[in-house]
Amino acid sequence: MRRRRALLTALPAALLLALLPSGATAYPNPGLVTGDVVVHDPTMIKTADGRYVLYSTHGGLEARTSTDRTHFTRAGSAFTGLPSWWSEYSPERDPWAPDISYHNGAYWMYYAVSSFGSNHSAIGLAKSSTGLPGSWSDRGIVYRTSTSDNHNAIDPNLFVDDDGSWWLSFGSYWTGIKMIRLDPATGNRHSDRTVHSLATRPDAPHAVEAPQIVKRDGYYYLFASYDRCCAGADSTYKIKAGRASSPTGPYTDRNGARMMDGGGTPVLETHGRYIGPGGQSVLKDSDGHVLVYHYYDRDDNGTPKLGINLLGWNGGWPTAY
Repeated sequence: MRRRRALLTALPAALLLALLPSGATAYPNPGLVTGDVVVHDPTMIKTADGRYVLYSTHGGLEARTSTDRTHFTRAGSAFTGLPSWWSEYSPERDPWAPDISYHNGAYWMYYAVSSFGSNHSAIGLAKSSTGLPGSWSDRGIVYRTSTSDNHNAIDPNLFVDDDGSWWLSFGSYWTGIKMIRLDPATGNRHSDRTVHSLATRPDAPHAVEAPQIVKRDGYYYLFASYDRCCAGADSTYKIKAGRASSPTGPYTDRNGARMMDGGGTPVLETHGRYIGPGGQSVLKDSDGHVLVYHYYDRDDNGTPKLGINLLGWNGGWPTAY
């Protein structure tokens, strides 16, 4: 599988697209993964020693490691002790949707604490010198929302621009995906208190969440998960994307539709046994951009599992293969 992926990445994007069948069947199956792959909302990084470390929702942010991006082994959790402040937002102190990255000589992880269907939520920050499970030091709350707010502080993603500015995108349902500026020195909120709006849906219940921003060839790409998550084989999750010339938007899809008006170019949708792909992150690896996500396995009682695919950039638009 790795050899096949390497050969495909060497092909021109137009030829690569031509090799794929048309219509819904064009969506690729997940690449081969083995081991402990029952995950939700995965985020993954490659450490300096070449190891892959993946974190996911639940269990103090569950951790898995891999040496080849194929076989994953359960490796404890990010946190060995659960911060007390979590209980205000989650009685079970159960964190969601981590986002890991490496900047300024340290690993940074943003994550959400909330309860299903509520926007009484908070985004926390943790740091580590190694990125390994059990090594994380919690730095407290970066951003929070209450039931009086019109948005939801979950599903965070840190984006660091070429000019050194730090941005945090986040959001779920309500009025959609938001973005705030962060202070690079601390990882906390910047003195610029503007809350930017990046994407929403015109139709109730405004089902868009889980943003991820990637910069490539001068464009900022916003990936997001649309429709219904967390319902096993009944999930309707799908991954869409838009792009902009600024991190704060406006983001438009391939047809020019604004993501603030419900637009979004499909990247990956339900096909065959692979139901509701979403909760995605994007890793830049030595063989290109890697789309990391969960899906629900129709042939295994809707169990959430890890999906990994490479991304091509057909005509400047992300294509999973």
